[in-house]
Amino acid sequence: MDISSVIGVISGMGFILGTILLGSSIMMFVNIPSVLVVVGGTMAATMVGYPLADFLKVFRTAMKIFIFKIQPPEEIISSLVEISNKARKGGLLSIEGDIQNTSDPYLAQALQMTVDGVKTADIAAIMQKKMALTKKNLDVGANIFASMGAYAPAFGMVGTLIGLIQMLANLDDPSSIGPKMAVAMITTFYGAVLANLFFIPMSDKLTGRNEEEITNMNIIFEGIISIREGEHPKLMEDKLNIYLTEKRADKDTNE
Repeated sequence: MDISSVIGVISGMGFILGTILLGSSIMMFVNIPSVLVVVGGTMAATMVGYPLADFLKVFRTAMKIFIFKIQPPEEIISSLVEISNKARKGGLLSIEGDIQNTSDPYLAQALQMTVDGVKTADIAAIMQKKMALTKKNLDVGANIFASMGAYAPAFGMVGTLIGLIQMLANLDDPSSIGPKMAVAMITTFYGAVLANLFFIPMSDKLTGRNEEEITNMNIIFEGIISIREGEHPKLMEDKLNIYLTEKRADKDTNE
């Protein structure tokens, strides 16, 4: 469970609701037509922009924002160093047992090719293609949420324009201008909240998750090539630890 995401959503909604309740009733901000315009329009535009299969996957992808488990890169490096030591002492065939012990299909396939004696260049080509495909699939979810973050305010404005047109069409009744203007503005409110509290932050979080997964795949790629080439385990470890240095540097920069 990603506590940061849960706290962010709950506190964000809490601040908004608290601000509303301090000045008015919550029911003043409830308007079904506005919800239909913003939510329905955003979903419809997203389906126009992306294949249906990708759109349907986005709801499952959203779970990664709150529930995400990934193997720490330190553990991957430690495991690769152990495999490298085993291969250096007993040959490549000695690491065959590690194929069954790993739960990572990317690592398992790479180890299998290494044990089978596949050429280094061929292993590298296959692993890079798989990495590129994985990155492409991972990026789809983040891109969809980014697009929804752009569509939601736009449809909020569409709803506002609809409300304004309806208001201007009934100027003969001055008493209705205020309430109709309030309803017209609610759609802009909905669009802004959905975009800035949900869709855009979700896109940012998924982008970070994807980078973590690709970093792990890069570590495995570098490690397998080193093992296949018979490099010294210490040299391999030093090369892979560079990824940890970059990660710490990125973390320090963000802080």
